[in-house]
Amino acid sequence: MTALPPRQSLLTPDTPVDLDNCAREPIHIPGRVQPRGCLLVVRSSDLTVVQCSVNVAELLGRPSQTLLGSTLREGLGTYFEGVVRRHLAAGPRLHDRNPLLVAVEVDGQLREMDAILHRIPLPDDLDDSLLVIELEPAEGPRPFTFANTYQAVRDAVNDLNRVSSLAEVFDIAARHVRDLTGFDRVMIYAFDEDYNGEVVAEVHREGLNSFLGLHYPATDIPAQARALYEKNWIRLISDVDYVPSEIVPTANPITGAPLDLTHATLRSVSPIHLEYLGNMGVRASMSISLLRDGKLWGLIACHHYSGPHEPPFGVRAAAEFLGSTLSLRLVAQVEEDRLAASQRAAGMLADLVARSRDEELPLGQALTSSDLLLDLVQADGVVVFADDEVSTRGETPDAQKSRELAEWVLEQDDDLVRTDSIVASVPELAGADDAAGLLGITLPDGQAVVWLRHEATRDVDWGGDPHNKTIERLEDDSVRLSPRKSFERWREVVRDHSIPWQDDVVASATSLRAHLVEALYLRGQRDLRSAQAMQRSMLPSSLPQPTGWQVTARYEPADGGRVGGDWYDALVLPSGRLAAVVGDVAGHGLPAAASMGQLRNALRAILVGSESPARSIAELDRVARWTLPDQYATVLVAVLDLATGEVEYSCAGHLPPLLLAPDSSSTWDRPLGTPPLGVIDSEPATRRVTVPKGGGIALFSDGLVERRTESIVVGVDRLQSALAGGAGVDGAMELSHAADSNDDATLLLLCRDDDCA
Repeated sequence: MTALPPRQSLLTPDTPVDLDNCAREPIHIPGRVQPRGCLLVVRSSDLTVVQCSVNVAELLGRPSQTLLGSTLREGLGTYFEGVVRRHLAAGPRLHDRNPLLVAVEVDGQLREMDAILHRIPLPDDLDDSLLVIELEPAEGPRPFTFANTYQAVRDAVNDLNRVSSLAEVFDIAARHVRDLTGFDRVMIYAFDEDYNGEVVAEVHREGLNSFLGLHYPATDIPAQARALYEKNWIRLISDVDYVPSEIVPTANPITGAPLDLTHATLRSVSPIHLEYLGNMGVRASMSISLLRDGKLWGLIACHHYSGPHEPPFGVRAAAEFLGSTLSLRLVAQVEEDRLAASQRAAGMLADLVARSRDEELPLGQALTSSDLLLDLVQADGVVVFADDEVSTRGETPDAQKSRELAEWVLEQDDDLVRTDSIVASVPELAGADDAAGLLGITLPDGQAVVWLRHEATRDVDWGGDPHNKTIERLEDDSVRLSPRKSFERWREVVRDHSIPWQDDVVASATSLRAHLVEALYLRGQRDLRSAQAMQRSMLPSSLPQPTGWQVTARYEPADGGRVGGDWYDALVLPSGRLAAVVGDVAGHGLPAAASMGQLRNALRAILVGSESPARSIAELDRVARWTLPDQYATVLVAVLDLATGEVEYSCAGHLPPLLLAPDSSSTWDRPLGTPPLGVIDSEPATRRVTVPKGGGIALFSDGLVERRTESIVVGVDRLQSALAGGAGVDGAMELSHAADSNDDATLLLLCRDDDCA
């Protein structure tokens, strides 16, 4: 339940209130009551009066100074005290048994009064509570019975249960409340998410103008007033011209603080609100709270114009019961409407999910092949940004503007973004054709779905100009602020906004996001399986094992099993020498695996004809420029003379090999600093080394030795230590490749005389 604003943020009760500070007015502790009744505050333990309203002298015939400090028995008699004690002893839920009919002797005659009781807890160390007793002259039939309470609203309850739309619920409730209470006008007043109000139903006597459809700004009912409406469901002002009766003493003697009148029926209201009603011509007012899930959803607002109007407590209790029934019926109808909408959305979601899992179509094409994506959230256009492609359906901006909208959604911190005014939220993207509102969901790997709605230029009729919040007027030779005096229909044209994205629509978009994340995962698994199959087909099924040499290799994908573009190869050339290759194509998944396959096959063909590492790389560079212009790749080519151990190698942006000596030492040439494939200007340099007997040479990709937190030299040393320790290819991979690496790793090891592995 909404709490009252922190006390320190409120004004003190004696602070003059105007429209600049009325939102901070401490309306729950006004220190006054309406004079249609009087108020007593007694200590529960001994029923001693500690506070009372000054008008007890008029209504009870006892001056306040006489009652204060006396017990109820001393001040109001044994009968009065006995009735109160029996009421308290019947159980803790005083509200359920209010009002209590009591009789007080005033000027020698018994006066029957309705007593409304509620408790105010005190701090635990006092082990006591305060009892607030409000007394009103008893009117209407007594005691309250089934016939004069429930039957008063039975027909209304039956009518409410027969209707099937919110509009009918509102109309019936307004009619029955007016019949029950006799007010000149009864309105159903609904709040939007910002607590601006709209009159959604109305019944009034002949001769009154209609307020139906009028809007009122949230400032008409400040936050602290809304908080009280959630706690005290009914409030009556029987005469807006009343002179309030002070509570004495102002501070409660036990708590030292002003009396909290949150649950009091007689609580005096803000003078600003009384002036507001007076400016509307209202002489009496009553409001009944409409709650949904404990939150204030709206009000039943009752106005009387011909003079003061005071429905007796029994009528008010029946009206409050009707308001509670309407609240329950409202929740039930909203849930029925929500269920129907949810069922429709579920059907559309099921179809969209099936389409998203059609692996024969790209995701964007699958989702935009029908209007389902639009219908799901009642949008005019939709942009699907997936696989770096823009797919659209309905009325959308051009491809560039659509991409910019998707990129803006991806830049936000939330998985779901909504605005009904692109102009206000993203002014740099305003003017995207007729798009005024945006709802976007983000997906993994920089993908997004963005729905758009057209501008919904609409006329909003306000009860008076909501922007004219204050009017100066002369009063008692001083200028003060007062509520707006004019409540004539004032029309405002709202532009640059779409219809707001309602919660049910947002819920559908959120559900779709969850399904699409799963669909993308499944698509990723399919792509991963395809990439793995392609990679396995590209890597040698077996490696040549020439006499006197042992050739071993291992490939390890990145963390999460993402297949990348690493490859290795070893083949005997026509001259009898052995060509060894390690390459690395940037990226992951099918694109990287496909590029790797093309480069691997092209290099094989080139090596067979050339056998020169430098010339082979230069020729492969021309192939890459022509067939893979946007692909970044590196490669190391080494040609080994099996008889002498002499190795000739060249690199294109790749790390040089590691030369292993028989004594477990190693030599690693610094990187050549050559550019990667696709940007080589001339034939790369060639280096020569000789593998001694008992030694070896290791070719590897950077993913094996690179880590974010350390120098690459540290990684090469780690690899060398692993190989020198006899770990072999498998052990060296385990020791060198970081478990959480986001890059794949490859190691190709050639050992002479079988002594180094």
